[in-house]
Amino acid sequence: MADLRAEVAAAARRLAAEGLLIGTAGNVSARDPETGLIAITATGVVLGDCTPDQVSVVDRSGALVTGDLEPTSELDLHLAVITTYGAGAVVHTHAPNATAIACVREDLPVLHYQQLALGGTVRVAPYATFGTAELAAHVVAALQDRSGALMANHGAVTHGSTLTKAVENALLLEWCCRLFRHAAALGTPRELDEQQQLAVIEAAIARDYGTPRPARAEEGS
Repeated sequence: MADLRAEVAAAARRLAAEGLLIGTAGNVSARDPETGLIAITATGVVLGDCTPDQVSVVDRSGALVTGDLEPTSELDLHLAVITTYGAGAVVHTHAPNATAIACVREDLPVLHYQQLALGGTVRVAPYATFGTAELAAHVVAALQDRSGALMANHGAVTHGSTLTKAVENALLLEWCCRLFRHAAALGTPRELDEQQQLAVIEAAIARDYGTPRPARAEEGS
């Protein structure tokens, strides 16, 4: 678990450097696929300076297994997402653009096809006090068929099969929220309709979009 604790700490530092985690606000977790144990940032940690010993290890019930610090207050949220969706990792941020959207809108519509990597329109989970079972339940519901959700007047949550993917999804969600803010400042954002979204999905599947592949040699070369 030492390696996983180090990876979670590194992910927290990266997200802080990107501006998605501010001070002690936010948390990151990753599940060990062999043991099922979960490495999660501890409460009160300045995430931009997070070290492996500031990452606690808990079991699926939330009981502390390794570490000297209490896990984040949003432990129940992470456990709920991991248990419900089999996530390999979960990221919760108070990223500025995501939080701004979550303070105003009921959802984040699809303006750019890249958002389809999150599952489409991003829902905003109803507000509930941080660290509560009610908040965890709201977020789990908002994440149905999605890898990202916004939290009303609070922030954002993403998950992925791996820690790398969960971090990528957090960065993508913040980019989509920033895009919406810029577009809305210029006028009425133009959304992609269902047919346009489906066409993108079909094209991505046909072309294996986003996957590196060797260049084809020119005939006769």
